[in-house]
Amino acid sequence: MAECGRKALSLLEAARSRYESLQISDDVFGESGDDSSDNPFYSTSGDSDSDNYIAEVGEHEQQHHQHHHHPKRGDKDCGHSGGSGGMSGGGSSGPPGSLTRSQAEEEGWTETLQDVTVPPYKETYGPAQRMPATATALDFFQLFVPDNCIQNMVTQTNMYAKKFQERFGSEEGWCPVTAQEMKAFLGFVISTSVHRCESVLSIWSSGFFSNRSIALKMSQSRFEKILKYFHIVAFRPSQGSNQGLYKIQPFLDSLQQSFSCTFRPSQTQVLHEPLIDEDPVFITTCTERDLRKRKKRKFSLWVRQCTSTGFICQISVHLKEGQGTDGLATLKNKPQLHSLVAKQLCQNISGKNAIIFTGPSITSLGLFSEFSKQDIYCCGLLSTRKSDCTGLPQSMLVCSSTPAKRGQSRVMMKGSMSLISWYNKGHFRFITNAYSPTKEGVIIKRKSGEIPCPLAVEAFAAHLSYICKYDDKYSKYFIFHKPNKTWQQVFWLSISIAINNAYILYKMSDAYAVKRYSRAQFGERLVRELLDLDDCSPTHDVLHGCISFQGNGDKYGADLEGNLLRGCKSLTTMAEVDIPANRRSDGTILAQNIFLSTSAPKSCPSNPTELELFGREEVAKIRGVK
Repeated sequence: MAECGRKALSLLEAARSRYESLQISDDVFGESGDDSSDNPFYSTSGDSDSDNYIAEVGEHEQQHHQHHHHPKRGDKDCGHSGGSGGMSGGGSSGPPGSLTRSQAEEEGWTETLQDVTVPPYKETYGPAQRMPATATALDFFQLFVPDNCIQNMVTQTNMYAKKFQERFGSEEGWCPVTAQEMKAFLGFVISTSVHRCESVLSIWSSGFFSNRSIALKMSQSRFEKILKYFHIVAFRPSQGSNQGLYKIQPFLDSLQQSFSCTFRPSQTQVLHEPLIDEDPVFITTCTERDLRKRKKRKFSLWVRQCTSTGFICQISVHLKEGQGTDGLATLKNKPQLHSLVAKQLCQNISGKNAIIFTGPSITSLGLFSEFSKQDIYCCGLLSTRKSDCTGLPQSMLVCSSTPAKRGQSRVMMKGSMSLISWYNKGHFRFITNAYSPTKEGVIIKRKSGEIPCPLAVEAFAAHLSYICKYDDKYSKYFIFHKPNKTWQQVFWLSISIAINNAYILYKMSDAYAVKRYSRAQFGERLVRELLDLDDCSPTHDVLHGCISFQGNGDKYGADLEGNLLRGCKSLTTMAEVDIPANRRSDGTILAQNIFLSTSAPKSCPSNPTELELFGREEVAKIRGVK
């Protein structure tokens, strides 16, 4: 028990250090920066136990390092995650399936290096269709969740409600859901991705987490009824009844197709588990007891992600428990099952000369050789503990008794496949046929400067560091609603991924030049449009048109309708006020800009009634300005 507590605490401290050290700009298209960070090979999976991108350190080196160096919290270069994998001190034994020196020579492994060239990419990178400059957040979202998909949710929800009430009795006040109500229902739940609250029902509360700006669109009672009966597939199909994801599979299939049809990824892509099991805000503030109490997910999500934009091109969901082909309870301990996931994710990029980066659980010589026949090139981090090391030379997998220098590397080749062992306060091993072993690169660190490395190591660090930082940032905008049913967890997670993808398409479109929304603002606009609230034109934002006052120690304001607001900023300088004037026949709001100049904050009455009247009078004055 004490050991579990120490492990949980160390995970918490590592997470805190990791999130506190990140400085990520809002631009998702920039590189990871001149600095590759202390260690670019860190895990991005919440429950992976350092599963994906970690150093593999020899047991002898690890003990020696611990005796001579006391690492600080968050020091990623300390070689603390990995285990031995092979024998230290130049021992002869290696991981299962590895080859002795004579066997390796017979299999064609040699230290004679030759240049490797990857053919040009056979795909045009970017959005598949051009969106107009007037496109709204809802337009981008509906590229992935169109009206016919929402209508199917309406049909299945009503079918389930009817069957449920036939069996257990009718419910007073229930009426069939409409498409507009379903959009509003989605909007309420999606709002938890930008306005974090302990429960989606907090929207209707009177406490700190309330959201009165959208609460009036639907009553809490009606929302709870829709939530109770909400379904994607109401009844179990006659065929494939053992499939645990039958309640969500049609939606996932539709989402997969829309991802493929709307965006063409760059040549470099990564296969990994995104950060979904833990909320970055939560993990940095929770106690050790809270961390131990957190429940494991019952499903595993793998993605193929574009390393240039962060766009998730394909997802693969598997249940960790249960029957059938989806019951992969031992997924993390069986690299062959991970290779099946990798083949699933890469089936649409065969023959395009794409370059795939992988973590230790996927990396294997057999899989990479199979991908090579399909014109898919690979670069993967190897772990002697978690990777399938079949067919690899033992001499490259065990630690030498001779201390290695920082930046030192060894390479062996078999055909176009290279096995790299690079030292940087721990041994990092890679398999690749995407980068020439004869070309050199560098890893840039804040304190140590440039560290020499093979080009494959530099490429892996650059692309994976960007993806890790992207996931760390945009996982904060995942839907906070946490249902108990696994299929609903998968549904809301996939909706979160769709919204992030929609934002990427928005930033690459002409609409971004019209209104440069941040990710949070984009989410807010999407919620308002799903709820069919007014002022959803991309050229008008009523929230930016508030007139503010200061009095009685609090900050008040009045919106353009004269409604009293709290928490507004004082109006001390010239302010731009957007006032909706007339509406066109198509419902588009025409906006005109009115400027109000003041030299000091306006004083206002302390009496709430007089204050509200004062606010309405000020709005009336502005409405009269020509």
